Amino acid sequence: MSDDPLAEAGYLDVPPSAGGAASRSWWDANADEYLDEHGTFLGPADFCWCPEGLREKDARLLGDLNGRRVLEVGAGAAQCSRWLVGEGVDVVATDVSGGMLEAGARYDTDTGRVTPLVQADARVLPFADGSFDVAFTSFGALPFVPDADRVHAEVARVLRTGGRWVFAVTHPVRWAFPDDPGEAGLTATRSYFDRTPYAELGESGSVLYAEYHRTLGDHVGELVAAGFVLDRLVEPEWPAGHDRTWGGWGPVRGARLPGTAIFVTHLGRPPG
Repeated sequence: MSDDPLAEAGYLDVPPSAGGAASRSWWDANADEYLDEHGTFLGPADFCWCPEGLREKDARLLGDLNGRRVLEVGAGAAQCSRWLVGEGVDVVATDVSGGMLEAGARYDTDTGRVTPLVQADARVLPFADGSFDVAFTSFGALPFVPDADRVHAEVARVLRTGGRWVFAVTHPVRWAFPDDPGEAGLTATRSYFDRTPYAELGESGSVLYAEYHRTLGDHVGELVAAGFVLDRLVEPEWPAGHDRTWGGWGPVRGARLPGTAIFVTHLGRPPG
């Protein structure tokens, strides 16, 4: 049982510093449970962009990686980077959670692949300016911090000019609907423009978990401010025959509403 049992959950105004700091401890505590539930779908060494099942082997959103140095931000157990290692790519995986990286090390043992793993906050990356050609994240880091602009700025700093930054997030329109994969999730109940985070509080009043909503305009504005150019916005459709539910994702909602937004961008100018 948790030392601070869940007492309240919902759309709550929480201090930004507390919400941003909650991510590390939550993922440390829930890494094994998360991988028990989703690990088979994700695979120990497969690059899945989203619950719709879009794979990098098919989409090739990162472009030609031959001779490129690649950074994964918010890697979790580094399944995506591990797949890239198998493709011969020079890649480094980072995550704020030691628990997730420990799981990644176990996956390395299971697969026989060596994936460079670095524990780091995405807002303070421990790499020199212009160290990478490509950076990406699949639902990592950005949803769990109140200041995603700092993540974009750090990625811009460590990318070379012209470098590609690709990230997948929950499609912003989904925040207007209940997090239900069935018929109940098809009726909007909140304003799309309400940016109050979803948060979970313990009995002590501490923030245990926080997830942040940004509109499409917010995402684009933050990208532009960091010097990125938006090349493509990918909204994966729910594939026929895919009947797996994942939280609010599933075939009922997937047939009518987008669940994921993938931003494909490049750095148009040096940061600053």
